[in-house]
Amino acid sequence: MDRGAGTQTPDNRVYTIKQINRYIKMRLESDDVLKSVWIRGEISNFKYHSSGHMYFTLKDEEGRLKCVMFSSANQRLSFMPREGTRVLANGSISVYERDGAYQFYVSEMQPDGIGNLYLAYEQLKKKLESEGLFADTRKKPIPRYPRAVGVITSPTGAAVRDILITLQRRSPATPIVLYPAAVQGVHAAPTIVQAIETMNRLQEVDVLIVGRGGGSLEELWAFNEEAVARAIAASHIPVISAVGHETDFTIADFVADMRAATPTAAAELCVPHHLELKQQLSYHQQRLYRALRTHIQSKQEILDRLRRSPYFVHPRRFLLESAERLDRLTQQLQYKLTSYTGKVRERKLQLEHRLTSHNPRERITYMKRDLQTKERQLYQAIQIKNRQSRQQFASLIKQLDALSPLKVMERGYSVVYDEQQSAVIHSISQVQLGDIVKIRLTDGRLNCQVWSMEGEGEE
Repeated sequence: MDRGAGTQTPDNRVYTIKQINRYIKMRLESDDVLKSVWIRGEISNFKYHSSGHMYFTLKDEEGRLKCVMFSSANQRLSFMPREGTRVLANGSISVYERDGAYQFYVSEMQPDGIGNLYLAYEQLKKKLESEGLFADTRKKPIPRYPRAVGVITSPTGAAVRDILITLQRRSPATPIVLYPAAVQGVHAAPTIVQAIETMNRLQEVDVLIVGRGGGSLEELWAFNEEAVARAIAASHIPVISAVGHETDFTIADFVADMRAATPTAAAELCVPHHLELKQQLSYHQQRLYRALRTHIQSKQEILDRLRRSPYFVHPRRFLLESAERLDRLTQQLQYKLTSYTGKVRERKLQLEHRLTSHNPRERITYMKRDLQTKERQLYQAIQIKNRQSRQQFASLIKQLDALSPLKVMERGYSVVYDEQQSAVIHSISQVQLGDIVKIRLTDGRLNCQVWSMEGEGEE
């Protein structure tokens, strides 16, 4: 911009490089599109600085873009970026004033393989948040001493074992109601919704734990379904979400009344530790004992003062005064009784006259007939209500019996476990010749050894 000595600019102003860079930065940062933009590309020139910041370039077939991701943002990453990794990144475009170079400031980043899922996750999150489903004002408090705890998860996963062990260790007397549900796959969301609705209909528990162990975004996707989120929001029973590990966040976590970092943490948040309760009880017992002792001492001091009172030291004098007062009150009472008796006698004569003029016999007869009619109606209503309740109860028993897994086994099916009974065998690839397997039947178990194997379609 130097035009030589004496040269004038059109507006008589000369800008510094810093001023121009700052102006360009302000214009970029005020652009609505560039404030939050998603970019897809491949990582190159990746550098993980000792400060914790990440510096790299995003490239595709037609261009390159310098990027920086500060340590405060990359701490939330669920994967470690590498050279050549294809990613989907979100952030803002701005200018690094010192070099006059614009660059992409990344705030979120996901592998490009799950980019579409992550975008769907963000869209649903914004939708439900705008409806107020994440608001703290609608979240229900978790009961401190639940009479029973409901658990909705896979009955064969590690999460249910961690939850049950933790609940039994912390509060052995608290009943646990387990509702088995699929937590992965296309059928997971409907079964989770059905479990939440059934638990609310039965009203057997005071708090629900809904979750599963850790996994990828695809494996946890059932807890990002809108149907599951709305079922949790509609639950009258408080819900604790316990999905994945501490770094995993799902839509269910935001909608639930409380989010636990892990299934074990959910169980710890759900019930108090019985030893802590014993300590609290002992503490309050000691406080009560001290308060009672202080109260008794205070009453004892009052009693001592009363014993030294003139009423006890010279009781005759006060008795005479009371006798005189009693005589005066007796006279007043006699006078008032005489006056009141006269008024009552007069009132009685008036009522007798009115009663004589109104014969109540017919009204009594009518009221007796009306009472008999209502008694018959009440008896009939009770009979109908009892009959309906018995029919409903029998229907629910049939439904519960039909859902029992033992019914399936009674039709000739069985379940095959490995020797330690730690896993269910679904395929011949899980066993070898000579392995010991255990077969669960309706009336017991069989210990068997594998002598031969035939695959599906083999003769």
